[in-house]
Amino acid sequence: MGQHALLSASSAHRWLKCTPAPRLEEQFSDQTSVFAEEGTAAHDLAECKLKTFLGQNCKRPQSKYDSDELDEYTDDYIDYAISLIAEAKGRCKDPVILIEQRLDFSNYVPKGFGTGDLVVVSDGVLDICDLKYGKGIAVSAVDNPQMKLYALGALTLFNSLYDIKTVRMSICQPRLENISTYEVAPEELLTWAETELKERANLAINGEGEFNAGDHCRFCKAKHKCRARADSFLEAAKHDFKLPHLLDDDEIAEILTKANSLASWAADVWAYATDTAINQGKEWHGYKLVAGRSNRKYSDETKVADTLKSAGHTDIYKHSLLGITEMERKIGKKIFQELLSGLIEKPQGKPTLVPDSDKRPAINTINTAEADFKGETLCQK
Repeated sequence: MGQHALLSASSAHRWLKCTPAPRLEEQFSDQTSVFAEEGTAAHDLAECKLKTFLGQNCKRPQSKYDSDELDEYTDDYIDYAISLIAEAKGRCKDPVILIEQRLDFSNYVPKGFGTGDLVVVSDGVLDICDLKYGKGIAVSAVDNPQMKLYALGALTLFNSLYDIKTVRMSICQPRLENISTYEVAPEELLTWAETELKERANLAINGEGEFNAGDHCRFCKAKHKCRARADSFLEAAKHDFKLPHLLDDDEIAEILTKANSLASWAADVWAYATDTAINQGKEWHGYKLVAGRSNRKYSDETKVADTLKSAGHTDIYKHSLLGITEMERKIGKKIFQELLSGLIEKPQGKPTLVPDSDKRPAINTINTAEADFKGETLCQK
């Protein structure tokens, strides 16, 4: 596992606006996701492709996310990276080209560092390029704090060795056909670091300052329990949940601006409550865990087909064996039950948190897990 700075470049958009957030997030464990893993696979492949282009030895990485799409989109990033390198070679004979370079900006942010996907230094120009593999939201390089921190780290390395006139920060997001570029003079970047960044970073490292909710909360590990975020959404309660036709236009407009974020926040809280109920035995007043709904399935399709064929039923396929509901309708419930009752299973549904008024019986996942563990232990003895 790689190291991660508390005040990382990738989370700068969050801690610069909400300085107590990083220390609050320390209470919660890191969680990966399919999207993060896919992004890592894309970066690993892109790194290898770029090293190969530069004549460096690299064994192509393998992952479960390998696909034509991954190959195509990383090629798009490589094409853009090559264009930056070509420009640099047009300005000077031997530009400095660094791939996956550790960039230290701890002069301005306590223990701050990050990794630049591509850094190119040539006469007058410092290029920083970052690959974003996500396709949810287009990311702009304009005044982007992550890119500015990378640039500060690169300036620390090269500003005394090269006469850098322009710092150019680029974000390449191939799945959205988004390439965003932002140029700034080194002096402007350093002024921002001294007059704004340092102060905010010192507050953040000490967990000080004011909580501030907003769009930047989206990837915060504390988002489901954050009081400031809850207060910002519960502000909508001042409308007393009036029917829409009783709200004035300004009130409706205000609610609309928060609607998507409110739904996302509610989902975060619900997911947290469900997870702690399932995995920690947490009981929430007015709610209980029940077995979620699940679908019946054939325990053995071959035996089902053989049983039906032996009983004279042959029209039992489309492209594959008919589904349970359609099969039951086809041959009749009575015959279905007589022939296939022993070949149908209904797995327990995923635990679901519901109000106490729900008619399903409550379940206890902690006791079940303990019983399973004890059973396994007994079997092993």
